[in-house]
Formats: sequence, C-alpha cells, structure tokens
Amino acid sequence: MSEYQYYEFQAVDRALTEEDRRRMRAVSTRAAITSRSFVNSYEWGDFKGDAFGWMQRWFDGFLYLANWGTHELMLRLPLQMLDAETGARFCPGEVASASADGEHVVLSYRSEDESGEWEDDGTGLLSAILPVRTEIAAGDHRALYLGWLLWAQDASFEHDGAEREPAVPPGLRTLSAAQQAFAGFLRIDEDLVRVAAAASADAPPAPEGVAVEAWLATLPETERMSLLVRVMRGEEGAVRADLVRRHAGTLGREAPAGAAPRRTVKELLDAAEAMRDERRRVDEERKARKKARLEAALAANHERCLDILAATEEDAWRRVDALIATKQPKRYDEAVALVRDLRELAAREGRLAQAEARIDDLREWNAKKPSLLERLNKAVSASSRPSSLTMRLP
Repeated sequence: MSEYQYYEFQAVDRALTEEDRRRMRAVSTRAAITSRSFVNSYEWGDFKGDAFGWMQRWFDGFLYLANWGTHELMLRLPLQMLDAETGARFCPGEVASASADGEHVVLSYRSEDESGEWEDDGTGLLSAILPVRTEIAAGDHRALYLGWLLWAQDASFEHDGAEREPAVPPGLRTLSAAQQAFAGFLRIDEDLVRVAAAASADAPPAPEGVAVEAWLATLPETERMSLLVRVMRGEEGAVRADLVRRHAGTLGREAPAGAAPRRTVKELLDAAEAMRDERRRVDEERKARKKARLEAALAANHERCLDILAATEEDAWRRVDALIATKQPKRYDEAVALVRDLRELAAREGRLAQAEARIDDLREWNAKKPSLLERLNKAVSASSRPSSLTMRLP
C-alpha cells in the first residue's frame, strides 16, 4: 500500500441531525456515518471536506493519521468549560494551537515522524483519547500541559528556549489512560514528561460515589430536571462534562497557579536530554556487565573442555587423522577445529613446540590437499577461542 489516510470525527455534546448527516454524505459516499461519528480511510484520493470547519460546526473530536508519519488531533470545548485565554496559554504555536469562536475553543495538535514506522490504522484511537476532553472540562489540565510539551519539543519552530512553562498541574506523574493515549499518539517525549512531572504535586483523590450523590442532591429540582431534558436531547456528553467540572470546583481540585517555579523550555529540554544520557549510560553498563559475565562463563567452560580433552589427548590426535582420511570438506572442518584445540591445550601446559611439530607433520602428510591446508593454516594462526569444545570431543 503506497498511501493510507484515516479520518475520524466524533460528536459528544450533541447528536448529529439527519440534515447534518445528509451534508456529510454529499462529501463522501463511502464513509461510515452515524449520529455521533464520521469515519473514512483513503488509499487513494483525499478527504474533500474542511476538517477544521467540521469541528467548528458539528464535532467535538477529530483524529487523522497518514502512513507517511502525520498525526493530527483536534478537541472542541465550550468556552464556559475552557476559556480562550487558557487554551492559548497551553497551545501557543503551530503544532499546538487554540482557536476560539463565539461558543467554542478548538485545540489543534500535530505530530510528524518521517522514520517510516507505521503500525496503527487509526481504529479506536480517538475513542481512547477523547475522555481527556471531559477531564479538561472538569479542570484537569494535565492533557493541556502535555500539549504544551508537544509544542516545547518541536524543532520546527524558532525560539531561544526562554519561554516558561505554564503552571504544572497536579497528578502529572500518574496520567490517566486517556492522557497516556493522548501523549502516545502525539509522540510526546516520555523523558520530557518525566522531567516535567518532577514539579507536579500529587493528584487529589477521586470523589467517592456517596459524596457525588450527596452533592447532586443539593442541586435545585428545577436544575436537575433541566439537566435531564438536555440528556434526552442528546447532550449527555456536555451535561456530564459540566457536572464534573462544577463538582471538581467545589472540591478545589483545579490546578494551583504558581505552585512551583516555572521552568524554561531550554531547562526542560536539557533535563530530558540529561535523563536520556543517564539512561543510556546505565544501559551500557548493564550490557557490559552482562557481556563480562558471559565471557567469564565461556572462558570457564573452555577451560573445563580443555581439561576433558587433556584426558583423551592421544585419542583426539588419532581422530584428527581419521577425519582427514574421509576426504570430506565437512570432516576437514571438524579435524581442523580439533587441531586448534589440541594446540591450545599444549600451549597451556607448556608443550607448544611439541604440538607445532605434530601440526607440521600433518601438513607434510597432506601436502596434496590444498583445501585442508588452507583451513589448517587459517585455524592455527587465528587467536580467537571457540565458543565450546564439547561438541567436537570424540
């Protein structure tokens, strides 16, 4: 497949009308369209609609991926749940931007990766990410901060690294499943997240069911009825987000502003690079220790094999003659390997000259076997040890 593009839109706060779906069908005859979603993929051609325009008009979530490495994500929230100023503070640039109209703010994110690695076809990704929208609406700014880190790590924009981070929200060390999916899809540097999370306070405990019920009971009856009517109209997503945000506000669960010194982009990027360097150093040391243990084990095994060979040394020399007599290249290799081991045994015991003399005799007796002589000369001159001798013992 030379090209693949995946588009998915989801509506949360309001179901699509028949007229909405009719307009979408006019754009694509093969898309899967429901009262809550529009999904299509392309192996040729392209999407004929305006994704941003559709977000402003109909949808609350959008995900796009292409097999050449582009990932795009958009989230739409009502302005009463996320004001334009906050959106712009966390999304200050091209790869993470915020655009507000009279009723909503649309957060747009983009990640590019030209490495050629491509696995996901897009199915299920938006559903896994979309809960961050409700979290943001409830005052949880972790996903917003992750989006700012996407902007900070991007190398395509010019900056001197002096820009300071927004307030670090609590709970950044324990991301929700949706926030992890958000960070993974946008390829946000995991080391950068860890560095940023070092300044994050612990997340407050989730409210218990009894406490939520008690709070809901305090709402006026007319308001509860109004909320139920909105649910019946297909606005259950907006109702839930509104209730979660209001309840979180009563508990003071929103991120405290200015709780820690604001770090610069350069400080965060340098710290993330230092973390990567340290991890590489530790990994290299671990590999070196493993290699040393393996080499020590092989050396010990080699010495044991030489001990065994010493007990049957003369039989081994006779086996060399028998293997050569077969005149088979494979048997030549076995003979030559055994000669090399016998030579090493003799060297270990101070009898190298004796072994060299026997090898010279082999050369003389087999002077008309150039293939064997070539193997023998190469093996005798080689300084490397065999990995194991036991397979060659008679």
